[in-house]
Amino acid sequence: MKELLDVEDARALLVHSLSARAQAFERTSERIAVATARGRISAKRVATSVDVPVCATSAMDGYAVCSADPIWRGAPPHRARVAGASRAGHPPTASLEPNTAMRIFTGAVLPAGSDAVVIQENTRAHGDGIDVDTTPEAGDWVREPGNDVKRGTQLIAAGHELNAFDLARLTSCGVASIDVRPKLRVAIFSTGDELRDVGQSLAPGDVYDSNRLVLRELLAKSAATVTDLGIVADDESRTVAMLESAAHDHDAILTSGGVSVGDADFVRRALERVGKLEFWKLALRPGKPIAYGSIGACAFFGLPGNPVSTIVTYLLIVKPALAALAGAPEAPPLRVSARARVAIAHEPGRAEYQRGTYSIDNDGIHVQPTGDQGSNRIDSFTHANCLIEVPKENPGIPIGARVQILPFDGLLS
Repeated sequence: MKELLDVEDARALLVHSLSARAQAFERTSERIAVATARGRISAKRVATSVDVPVCATSAMDGYAVCSADPIWRGAPPHRARVAGASRAGHPPTASLEPNTAMRIFTGAVLPAGSDAVVIQENTRAHGDGIDVDTTPEAGDWVREPGNDVKRGTQLIAAGHELNAFDLARLTSCGVASIDVRPKLRVAIFSTGDELRDVGQSLAPGDVYDSNRLVLRELLAKSAATVTDLGIVADDESRTVAMLESAAHDHDAILTSGGVSVGDADFVRRALERVGKLEFWKLALRPGKPIAYGSIGACAFFGLPGNPVSTIVTYLLIVKPALAALAGAPEAPPLRVSARARVAIAHEPGRAEYQRGTYSIDNDGIHVQPTGDQGSNRIDSFTHANCLIEVPKENPGIPIGARVQILPFDGLLS
């Protein structure tokens, strides 16, 4: 086992391993309303059974005409009598009369006998008719059947994470329900004799456990149901029992704390007693002591106990791993080039992800760290809107130099 695994190597290993495991899972799909499907993973291909629009409609307000009528011969302006109207939701009951125009509005059905629309801006009203300053041609300002989506078009592929635009497209084609993969069942717990829940009193050396809450909130954006198993004391036997119990009815377990090398760090040893350890320790700051393994068919992620390390390792490692386990396609995190507003210190040896604030002005994108970057300082996320990525071999970023940032808009979506 390599002593320190690079972050990208770890992510690739996880995505490959868990994608294969997801295919091996004999999961049954469930059918849910499209309106509730945002963030879920599609189980089957979905194609439309209708054209959108289902018939020819007008793309603009104006007048429906037949371009072959004799009134359009010669040079404009042309004069036409107006007969009838077609409004969205109220299609015409009569065909277009020869040598006339019919008033029509955006999205309304073209009357039988028409093949073009003269837009309102190119007309002048007079009495019961209009003067037209252009000569219409067949197809002008007309949305033909299937102009948006043609019947038989694939709307959604299997294994696609559904977003708001997907749901709009499905709805526009009349799809009311969709087959999706079941949500992942994820168990979380923290370890440490010093941890207390909010509301409990603190003795000297105690701290409140924020890691479970932040993991629950981060997981809320994924296709997962979360079981919060609370705090487990620093005891190897209790940790073993909790892992065995959680593995029976969950697809993944996330723990916080207890994966380092201290005398009271029992999580890694407990995992090796009941399951298999795939890797431990990454060339990553913050978040070096992160463990990945499995207990039977259940994936295990042992995250560091420091709050910042928990968040960073979840975003960079666990989130894409769970997406692969759920059957979603691999999606590398969004990276954007920015210029450093201040010098960014870095000790070579591990890739570092500092909390940063980027802004955009006339000179482009600039970024700077949010102060003290200690892995215990959850306060470093205050005002942060990105992670600043410093490669492991880099000796530091001078003022004005280019650096890659990972905006939270991409990491958290």
